[in-house]
Amino acid sequence: MQTKAILHGARLSAQKGRLVADMIRGQPVDKALNILAFTPKKGAAILKKLLESAVANAEHNDGADIDALKVKSVLVERGTFLRRFAARAKGRGNRVLKHTCNIYVTVGD
Repeated sequence: MQTKAILHGARLSAQKGRLVADMIRGQPVDKALNILAFTPKKGAAILKKLLESAVANAEHNDGADIDALKVKSVLVERGTFLRRFAARAKGRGNRVLKHTCNIYVTVGD
């Protein structure tokens, strides 16, 4: 049995999110939460909250045993860009792309 949690539009680049996702992929849920709690990256806090949501979904919707859950898969994909402009010389403007990502966490037995 597998349960998902999805986050769209996280204000984090996909490349930076994948660095954190690689650390918890395949780990038991309690160990993964411990790793995320002590990782000093912005993506760790976002992934921790999403992993807790996936665990809560598994417990509430599927009646799963929390102690037996593992992180089956973590996908971090590129999302849409927030387009902003920065002032430049002679009245011009440069486009600034603020990256977002979509994160998919699956937990199961």
